[in-house]
Amino acid sequence: MITTEIVLPGQVEPEGLTVTTRELPAPAAGRALLRMEATGVSFAEQQMRRGKYYDQPAFPFVPGYDIVGTVVEVGPGVDPALVGRRVAALTKIGGWSSHLTVPAGDLVPVPDGLSAEAAETFVVNGITAWQMLYRKANARAGQTILVHGANGGVGSTLVQLARAAGIRVIGTASARNADAVAALGAEPVDYRGDVVAQVRALAPGGVDAVFDHVGGPGIVDSFGLLAPGGTLVSYGSAATKNEQGNSRLPVLKLFARLLWWNALPNKRNASFYNIWAGRRRLARFQARLAADLTAVFDLAERGVLNPQIAARIPLREAARALTLAESGTVTGKVVLVGEPA
Repeated sequence: MITTEIVLPGQVEPEGLTVTTRELPAPAAGRALLRMEATGVSFAEQQMRRGKYYDQPAFPFVPGYDIVGTVVEVGPGVDPALVGRRVAALTKIGGWSSHLTVPAGDLVPVPDGLSAEAAETFVVNGITAWQMLYRKANARAGQTILVHGANGGVGSTLVQLARAAGIRVIGTASARNADAVAALGAEPVDYRGDVVAQVRALAPGGVDAVFDHVGGPGIVDSFGLLAPGGTLVSYGSAATKNEQGNSRLPVLKLFARLLWWNALPNKRNASFYNIWAGRRRLARFQARLAADLTAVFDLAERGVLNPQIAARIPLREAARALTLAESGTVTGKVVLVGEPA
């Protein structure tokens, strides 16, 4: 099997990505070979090309955080009935490939009613949004939450999940994306303005949860906007993506700040969300991930969640896709699509 891969050779601009091909061996025991139908461009890849993702591998490597594809071959010990099934998987790296092998235990079935591109928008984004909303913030109907970057891949999914659960959402975005955020059901706030004042005007008593992927100095404002008993869920440090120096330092500083806040008698909570937390207990991790993604897929198949596809771009044009994703002009997720079978 020949696979086409998009390689990130080092700290380059998007046009520095290279397209390569190589022979792919048959899947080993416990693994499955997938033909990629859709893979995404997430914030992780934007950080990786700058060398700023917390635990990225050494260059060169193939990016691609998640994938939707069809099983074409399985290795020893894997149920042969999987062949021909459309599945989704988290990969962290390697997804920007026409074909790849993944552990069979990581595969989650995709409902027949969802296209590959639609399902792709809900893999890393859906798992992240679901687990932050319900496993971290324990959000419930009648509460009010603040979602930063409400027009983004995770943000737009989080808004929809919350609104479907009867939760009021305030969402930050640029003025140009305000209508798109409002269409999702959130009350838009211009992130270029005085965010604190705007949110205070909408929720004078504070919000029950804040979901912050920005980090940096603004994390202090996010914590300060919490009502008593509220929860801050931090899941990134976008504000520091262009900073020079050690890629781990901004995240470690963020961890330290969150720990300090939790040590104070302030009746508010702060936590960091990492989608890979708990993978050392692999079976439990895989079961929880499959359950959460299946729940998200079910809502999408029933039309409760609408896939926010910013663009569909062929795999070989990954440089164009990454440039678009980084432009800040799109709502939802930029999806790379594979070649027809």
